[in-house]
Amino acid sequence: MDLPTGFLLYAAIGFAAQLVDGALGMAYGVVTASLLLAFGLPPSLVSASVHAAEVAITGVSGVSHSLFGNIQWRLLRALALPGVIGGVLGALLLSRLHWGWLRPLVALYLLGLGVVLLRRAWRRKQGEASARGLVPLGLVAGFMDAVTGGGWGSLTTSTLVAQHHEPRYAIGTAHAAKFFVSLAISLVFLATLGFHHAQIVFGLMTGGVLAAPLGAWAVKRIQPRPLMLGVGLLVVGLAARTLLKSLGMP
Repeated sequence: MDLPTGFLLYAAIGFAAQLVDGALGMAYGVVTASLLLAFGLPPSLVSASVHAAEVAITGVSGVSHSLFGNIQWRLLRALALPGVIGGVLGALLLSRLHWGWLRPLVALYLLGLGVVLLRRAWRRKQGEASARGLVPLGLVAGFMDAVTGGGWGSLTTSTLVAQHHEPRYAIGTAHAAKFFVSLAISLVFLATLGFHHAQIVFGLMTGGVLAAPLGAWAVKRIQPRPLMLGVGLLVVGLAARTLLKSLGMP
């Protein structure tokens, strides 16, 4: 794959993945990591490339969500530091241990959350927002994000929405916190793996940065019910896909 062709391909992947991620709060890491793994790249290189690109993308996305008023700063502070700690631990352990067995367990958790979100969107029921369990959520989400190349948005956004936070705030806050998590994970990978994947990183980064403001703009304007429905459908779909793959089904 020559440089122009490869760069444009990675940029297209980054743009499409971030457009979905910016509007629904998840799937950037899952989409990009799945495609890069399909190209035959090793998991550690995939995770390093995705997170290096996400430093710039989540930075632009966080600023965009802030400008559109989509962030709750109290939630951001509660998620960011545990997320950084979990992400650093996951990045340090990725090259030493096999974590494939965790994927089905996380998928089951997400599948349950997705069903809850779909039922709530159907019934139009909204309770009082809760901020319980944010520290363990940040730790687990940061760890999973590092060892699998994605998962922060799926875990944090879906959990916050399930706790009755308005979807636009759940998505915007999760995106802003992800900047700090991606930066910490990238620094660990830079120290342990070096930087030998510039074409992938800059391609993903270019496409993602272009799409980030569009996603934040969409979140501001989509009504809570269809947004919750979209998040629920995506969570169920991603969880079901992971479970099927763990069972050896295509």
